[in-house]
Amino acid sequence: MKIEYANKIDYQYILDNDKHISQELIESKINMNEIIIARNEDNKNIGWLRYNYFWDNTPFMNMLYLDENYRYKGIGKNLVTFWENEMKHNGYDLVMTSTLSNESAQHFYRKLGYKDAGSLLLENEPLEIIFTKKL
Repeated sequence: MKIEYANKIDYQYILDNDKHISQELIESKINMNEIIIARNEDNKNIGWLRYNYFWDNTPFMNMLYLDENYRYKGIGKNLVTFWENEMKHNGYDLVMTSTLSNESAQHFYRKLGYKDAGSLLLENEPLEIIFTKKL
């Protein structure tokens, strides 16, 4: 398995699979190194981590996704660890993410050392749990 920043050849994979981002923003995020790709042994894309900056100064993981056949194999943890190491290398000492309270991802993040830091409640939506982690 290989983890690296996405590049132009990954555009179509992200466009086809990430339904939570506009087409126009994908190219910009690739150019800004805000998408990290996981590839299998055959160099096939199998997932990604996408992030931005909360308050324009704190790295915030927006999306962590793995193709179904590659889940529960430690690859998600490897993607997060790669991202955290990159953020620490870039001078950040805190990262953030969130997940809905009805999703099992909250347990994954806690297992990786993320701490509950608050929540957001939008009308007709489950509670969004905000997590932080000191690097």
